[in-house]
Formats: sequence, structure tokens, C-alpha cells
Amino acid sequence: MFIDECVIKAEAGDGGRGCISFRREKFEPFGGPNGGDGGKGGDVILVGDNNTNNLIDYKYKPHWKGQRGEHGMGKDCNGREGKHAMLRVPLGTVITDETTGQVVAAVIDHDQQIILCKGGNGGFGNTHFKSSLNRAPRRANPGEEGHEGVYRLVLKSIADAGLVGFPNAGKSTLTTRITHARPRTAAYPFTTLHPQIGVIDYPEDYQRLVLADVPGLIEGASDNRGLGHRFLRHIERCAVLMFIIDMAAVDGRDPRQDYAMLLKELEAYDATLMTKPRLVIANKMDLPEAQPWLTKFKRKHKVEVVPISCELGEGLDHLKSVLRDRVRAAAAVVESETAT
Repeated sequence: MFIDECVIKAEAGDGGRGCISFRREKFEPFGGPNGGDGGKGGDVILVGDNNTNNLIDYKYKPHWKGQRGEHGMGKDCNGREGKHAMLRVPLGTVITDETTGQVVAAVIDHDQQIILCKGGNGGFGNTHFKSSLNRAPRRANPGEEGHEGVYRLVLKSIADAGLVGFPNAGKSTLTTRITHARPRTAAYPFTTLHPQIGVIDYPEDYQRLVLADVPGLIEGASDNRGLGHRFLRHIERCAVLMFIIDMAAVDGRDPRQDYAMLLKELEAYDATLMTKPRLVIANKMDLPEAQPWLTKFKRKHKVEVVPISCELGEGLDHLKSVLRDRVRAAAAVVESETAT
């Protein structure tokens, strides 16, 4: 099961209370205060994990709590700090406060740690209140309460390229051909029910690209037809958008209209996606009907087109090369904009 959105309740541990204690030793009837401090409560911490790909662990266990700090003890013994609640989440997880609706943080890097709720500080023991005027203080602080809140976790996959298209256009087959992912493929629509993340290897220079394959879109996805827009969040951070088109019109659809509809649905979801670099993949070029349609397509849409055949494996090496160049160019633009 693939879970990319859930709500959790996080509660950090309370701090332990300080201790009121006095030394009681032979020949020292007025030994003075020796109460220890309470321990700090455990935090609730999010940890980026490159080996986790969804939020299923938090769908069925929505409550997470840090351990309470240990109370202070006599003989100047401080309480032990409470254990942290460590929540390992996939990269690309965005955390939103359910109460305010504000984005709290985003987990981007492996082993990145974000304190979601901070544990309460432990209370001071009576040793801290000793003075020349008060040699036997009978005062200690209680521990502070830990922070708590309700948060929504939303996974937005981090990938270099996002692959979108209509059902049966060949997305899953292409993903199988050029990556190590093995999504389900079949001769009927919507065989892909959740996003697939694959890695494209370039052995010649030991480079890798991450590809996100989202379930097929249909006309009216913005009105929740088919699987709707639910999974398009996984291509928001992609550097390049890849549109795979059935250029042989096997299902009787016009490839030119397919591309226009895909653009319309992406714009309805998020207009900023229209500013990303695009690459059209003309699939099923092994069929005789494909070439005339490709000519018509190029005449109508001024966009870079890479002809391939997933069935025969033709054009895949060229596609990988073009994709790498486009991702590098997009990364260079981002770096230059950041520098300025």
C-alpha cells in the first residue's frame, strides 16, 4: 500500500520536576540542600530517510510521544533526559500545522533532522535556590510541559524528471525499460495506481537520474475524473517534465489533442508547472500509423520530440541522453538564478 498523505498527533515529553532534598550525614547536621534537577523531556524529531518511500508507518500509528524526563533526586542527582521519538520520513515530506494551516518544515536531505515538538525543560532542584539569606530552601521547580500539535504530512517526491501521460500511453513500460523500477503493466487503463520512483543509470560516467512516474491522467482530472490530480504533487519538484504520447493513436485519440489536454490539466493543478522545461516522448513509433501523426504533431506543437518504441526498445538510449542534457541545463539555470 502506498500512502503519501496522513495526519499525526505529536507530543513531546514533559520535563521532570526538581527535587527538594538535604544532606543528612553524620557530624554534618546542617549539610545544606542537594536536590537534583529534573531531566528534559524527549523531543519529537523528523529524520529524512532515503530508504523510505511512503508514509504508511504513520497511517496506522498516528500518535507519537516523546518520553517524560526523569525527576531529580537527592545527592545532587539530576534526572535522566527522556528518549526522543524519531520519525523517519521519506525525502520530500512537507509538514503542515493542521491548526494554523502553515507549512512548518520540509524534509529534503538524508539524515536531516527537524524538531517537530520540543520537550519541556526539567525543573530546578532546591540546590539552585541556595543563598546567603536562605541556606535551607524548600523550593523546587516543576518540569515544563512538552509542546504538542496535530500535523499533516504530505509526500512530494524529489525526482529529476516527472513522467505524465494518458493511460495506456506506455508510461509503465518506459519506466521498466530505462529504470530499475518494475511497475505493473497490462493492456488496460490505470494499471498504475500510485507513483513509481525509478533510477536511470549512466554507467559511462557513473551518473544517476531519478524518474517519477505518476498514474495516468484523463480529460477532466481537475474535476476528479479518473484518479484526479491527487498524485501530481509528486512532479512539483521535478526539473523536467516528460510527456509520453501514443503517437500511433491506437486508442483512437488525436496525439495533438492528448498533449494539449495534458497541458490543460497540469495548468489547472498548478500554473507554475507550465514554466518547467518539457520533453515530449513519441511512443509506439514501430507502428506504421505513427509517422504521419508525428508529422502533424510537430506542425502543431513547437516542442522537442524524441521518437521511441518501448515495445522494441528503439530510441531509448537517445532518450536517456537527451533527458540528461535537459536536466543538467535546468540545474544550471537554477544555480545561476540562485547566484544572482
